[in-house]
Amino acid sequence: QMELEALRSIYEGDRCFRELSPVSFQYRIGENGDPKAFLIEVSWPETYPQTAPVLSMDAFFNNTISSTVKQSILDKLMVEVEANLGTAMTYTLFEYAKDHKELFMENQPVNTVTSASNSIAIGTPDVPASKKKDKKEQLSKTQKRKLADKTDHKGELPRGWNWVDVIK
Repeated sequence: QMELEALRSIYEGDRCFRELSPVSFQYRIGENGDPKAFLIEVSWPETYPQTAPVLSMDAFFNNTISSTVKQSILDKLMVEVEANLGTAMTYTLFEYAKDHKELFMENQPVNTVTSASNSIAIGTPDVPASKKKDKKEQLSKTQKRKLADKTDHKGELPRGWNWVDVIK
C-alpha cells in the first residue's frame, strides 16, 4: 500500500508512467518518437516484496523490438530484481531501466524499423495528393467581379469587413 502511494506521488503528471491496476504498472523508457524506446510492465503477485514481481515486455508498443533484445532486457532487469528482493523495487526497476536504456538497446537494429515506417508513410499518400493537385477551383466572371469589388488592390478584404454594427 505504501509503495503504491509512493509511486502515485512520484510519477504524478509523468506521461511515461501508467497505472493499469493497483498491482500492475507500465513505464515507457524513452520518448514517443524514439526508435529505441520501450515499455516495461511490472505486476505484483500476492506475496510481492518477498517474491519477484512479474516483468513483461509484451505490450504492443514493443512490437518493433526484436525478441532477443526483449529477453536481454528482461534478464538484466531480473538481476536487479534478485538484488532488491524483499524491498519495494518498482521505482528502482524503472529508474535502472532509464539509466541503462542505451546499454539495453545497443543490439536493436534501428534502420529496419525506420525504413519500414517510411515506406508506409510515403507510399500511400502519393496517389490521392496528385489527384487533388490537378483539380483547381474555377470561378465564373461574375464571381471574380464580386471578389474584385470586395477586395483592395492587394487582394485583401478591407479592415472591418466582417464587423457587426453594435450601436444602431
